[in-house]
Amino acid sequence: MKDLIEDEIPFCEGNHTREDSKKDLIALEDTLYVIGGKWKLKIINALYVNGNSRFNQLQQIVTGISARVLSKELKEMELNGFIKRNVYTDTPVVITYGITSYCSTLGPVLSTLIEWGNTHKDKIRKDYRN
Repeated sequence: MKDLIEDEIPFCEGNHTREDSKKDLIALEDTLYVIGGKWKLKIINALYVNGNSRFNQLQQIVTGISARVLSKELKEMELNGFIKRNVYTDTPVVITYGITSYCSTLGPVLSTLIEWGNTHKDKIRKDYRN
């Protein structure tokens, strides 16, 4: 099995106990619960790249998401402190969504996931050609 791994990089440095592994697994489960699913990271990335956006703008940027699902995801993300819903009471009333400073802490994670996704796609294409 070891020969299947081209560049073995350990996930953890130093002494990692079974208890540490359990805590890491719980932390990973918590993370995936909060940002997991098909849409949350796409919505966060859309807001990160495009700035504050209205509901319809988000629905156009995040292609394929229904209004019902987008509404549900935005509510969950607001409850978790990732986005802020801004209501401007002028006429007409305008509602925008933007990321919070807490959500900005996901920037390096998103960048790493995007980089990994591009590398993976390149690897699959290369393997397919061979």
